[in-house]
Amino acid sequence: MSFLLFFRGMIATLVVFAIATFALTQSAWTTFVSTAICAVTIQVGYFAAILFMVWRDSGKENEAAQRAEREGRTQHPSAADNTDSSSSRPIGTVTRPRH
Repeated sequence: MSFLLFFRGMIATLVVFAIATFALTQSAWTTFVSTAICAVTIQVGYFAAILFMVWRDSGKENEAAQRAEREGRTQHPSAADNTDSSSSRPIGTVTRPRH
């Protein structure tokens, strides 16, 4: 999930939460504090989700590297297939199609 998509969803959620809290408590201070706590909780959840996804992907890479080592290969299978010459171009270089 991209950060921008997450951020828009978080803002929408916090606005709805703040409206509901204010409607229930009729207190601006309680609404502010509760919404701040909700925002921190959402951020902690997002951080934990990103951390879990990184951990899960690193486990897959380690597993693939161990499998390649057992089979006697030194490179990752996708690295051996990379014959694209575009990787030697500097970043930002644009190539035009030839007609």
